[in-house]
Amino acid sequence: MKNILPLLFIFLCSCQSGVQQEETTKVKWALVMHGGAGNINPDHLDEEMQAQYKAKLAEATQTGSAILKEGGSSLHAVEAAIRMLEDSPLFNAGKGAVFNANGQNEMDASIMNGADGNAGAVACVQHIKNPISGAIAVMNESPHVMLVGQGAEDFVKTKGVEIVDTSWFFTEKQWSAYQKIKEEKMGTVGCVALDQNGNIAAGTSTGGMTMKMPGRVGDSPVIGAGTFAKNQSCGISATGHGEYFIRNVVAYDISALMEYKSLSLEEASQLVILQKLKDQKAEGGIIGIDAQGNIVTQFNTSAMFRASASSNQEVLTGIF
Repeated sequence: MKNILPLLFIFLCSCQSGVQQEETTKVKWALVMHGGAGNINPDHLDEEMQAQYKAKLAEATQTGSAILKEGGSSLHAVEAAIRMLEDSPLFNAGKGAVFNANGQNEMDASIMNGADGNAGAVACVQHIKNPISGAIAVMNESPHVMLVGQGAEDFVKTKGVEIVDTSWFFTEKQWSAYQKIKEEKMGTVGCVALDQNGNIAAGTSTGGMTMKMPGRVGDSPVIGAGTFAKNQSCGISATGHGEYFIRNVVAYDISALMEYKSLSLEEASQLVILQKLKDQKAEGGIIGIDAQGNIVTQFNTSAMFRASASSNQEVLTGIF
């Protein structure tokens, strides 16, 4: 036993040294994205389609990451990354937005700045080419947090945000889903970023649910439900059954558990997504980044389209 103890002491010291060495590798910046969550059978999404989704998520992640690498703000990175997914027909946001019960596109988006708690959102908009930019205009150029419908469109137009005809948002894929009265379970997009100044920003953009009632607003533009950011805790973007995410104030709940219960981002997100929501039979997931740059992608469905990168990690993508 006497001979073993010195060896055990050396082993423990070497382990502690290894942990300390890892901790000193500080994350300078980080970015994570989602492209929606749902119970998707891998057999129903062929390899070609999987590759398309991963490629677009990787491209958007690289776009946001390039801004962060150059010392740009997390807000700028989030906007740029989300705009790329809004312009892609693959996702239920912007160009690929689903149709409501009247065969119209109604889009929602929100953004929040973790540095000062400033936030902006638009809802039920039909002509804003990039709803995430509309949300930023509301945040930066108005005294309000959320503007909806025609009022939102009239306002952001005066601030230089691009307005387009409704035909821009039409895609055959979503129109076919509408005609079949089929609910699309994936496609909402979101991004969370931590910049080199320690500022966290989170944004979410969506076309909502196929066949939703006109005027229905989900969690995506609701600060605290689908989007939340606070430098001292984390940034969160959510995707899933919006009504449950609103009722449970999911994005804020995760931040509050970290702040008041001292849970880690992973522990808090597991409690909310894998326990609270699952107990209510609510489906969905979140992406998040904490103040140290730790990235979490948590979901209780079979799949969530996702991608991430940081100063210590190359772009990673995943679906299932």
